[in-house]
Amino acid sequence: MHIAVYSQNEQGKGHFGSGEIVENKPIGFPHEHSAVKRVGPLFYWAWAKSLATFEIPLHPHSGFEIISYVLTGTVGHRDTLGNLQQVSTGGAQVMQTGSGVYHAEELAAGTEMFQIWFEPHLARAVKEAPTYNQYDHEQFPVEEAGGVRIKRVVGPQAPIRLVTDAEMVDIDIAAGQSWSHSLPDGYALAAVVVSGRGTARPQRQADGGPSSNASLETGDFAVVTTDGTESVEFHADPGELLRLVAIRVPAEVEYPLYRK
Repeated sequence: MHIAVYSQNEQGKGHFGSGEIVENKPIGFPHEHSAVKRVGPLFYWAWAKSLATFEIPLHPHSGFEIISYVLTGTVGHRDTLGNLQQVSTGGAQVMQTGSGVYHAEELAAGTEMFQIWFEPHLARAVKEAPTYNQYDHEQFPVEEAGGVRIKRVVGPQAPIRLVTDAEMVDIDIAAGQSWSHSLPDGYALAAVVVSGRGTARPQRQADGGPSSNASLETGDFAVVTTDGTESVEFHADPGELLRLVAIRVPAEVEYPLYRK
């Protein structure tokens, strides 16, 4: 197992307007110089923070499956499909952009959100009609056990299902507690630390053996890969609630990927 951790200084940067919206990008566009260019079909990941209410004007997308996941605040959406919606803390907007759509988004002052792009087989995706769907926080299933709270956002046990092979969870790990995830052979796990401090390490080392803990703090981006089916453990430091948003995708896919 390989665990790589990238600090905010190693991630891409962006902004809108005169800095009303600022972005840190675990996976950015080429000119944004993020250390991670993609993780399999996970193409782009931005953490946007709005310092003042601001609308990003109408702009086009096609092919990609795009999720806007609201960490806190309110995000408005309008598009050329006729949708005019708002979603607040814990909710998500999902565009499967297909043959093409224009949309605009407005972030209220103080809003923070992730915008995440997943890449299906683009030559097929662009032949499909674009769609927009919205989900409030209460629509996502939540499991709690052993000091760990798991909110399922994307995947077979979640309301959002993509064409791209992907699963996404939002996890709170209580101080001193751990969450383990079994990563199948051929898959990668990408996780952003939303808040708190902790560590990541292979499960076998958590059960005994030499330690190779990877330290984590707010804003870090961790990418976990394996050579076979292995489990990774995330552990919250004493006195720290560790919150992660984690996405599992294939490390490689059988269709051609867009090259940045």
